[in-house]
Amino acid sequence: MSGVRVEGMARTARAQAGGVARAQAWRRLRALGRAEMALLGRNRGVVFTALFVPLVLPFSVRPALSHVDLKKQGLTLGTTMLTAAIGFSFLFAVYTSLVNAFVARREELVLKRLRTGELSDTEILTGTALPAVGIGLAQAVVVSAACAALLRTGAPKAPYLLLPGLLAGLLISAGLAALTASFTRTVESGQVTALPLMFVSMLGSGIAIPAEALPDRLASVCELLPLSAAIRLVHGGWTGRLSGHEALGALATALAWTIVAVFAGRRWFRWEPRR
Repeated sequence: MSGVRVEGMARTARAQAGGVARAQAWRRLRALGRAEMALLGRNRGVVFTALFVPLVLPFSVRPALSHVDLKKQGLTLGTTMLTAAIGFSFLFAVYTSLVNAFVARREELVLKRLRTGELSDTEILTGTALPAVGIGLAQAVVVSAACAALLRTGAPKAPYLLLPGLLAGLLISAGLAALTASFTRTVESGQVTALPLMFVSMLGSGIAIPAEALPDRLASVCELLPLSAAIRLVHGGWTGRLSGHEALGALATALAWTIVAVFAGRRWFRWEPRR
């Protein structure tokens, strides 16, 4: 009996220690996130790009949609513009702003100094990404409410697809931002190194041009792009038009890209300044 009692006490002690460690890690993440938010607020260019560009760009897509027979494709103007706005949030509020943030903090030796403290590498990257990811999520909520009120998109038909799509889009964008920052020398050059993924995603992932409007062969290739599955889940979450087979395929692809993006961003992130 005494052995059982000792083993139970040991398990309790381990659980308490784990709880304390998690609480401490969360406090460190919150502190780093607040500091990063303060730094982000001082850069007006990044703030404008992150907050306003994703909300304005969907209106530039609307004239192009007039040349697409949306009804023939089973689409509506409201859900198409809503999907575009959320996709632009992934690209501008999260991806490009984080490329700039990671590069700036690295070149200013902020990340190197943080590594000498209690924070782990994962906590540093996560804490730095928290404000941008939070802005992207907040924009998705605001855009959804606005489109529901102004464009009569209504409530999402399949929210169980919308939520994984949002989460995957945010995580993939953050992971790819860390990866892009690894071969970006300066904040200024980050505007160039981020362009390929942005253009490819806007044109091929169903953001600026609905995937249903692309030729079948091209659409099947574009389905494999990093953000395509997340955008498809977001759109399918609002319309409810994805079949069970299509939804499972999109979920599997989104999960695979999330794992690849987060692993690659963590594995090949460059901590030393690129001189």
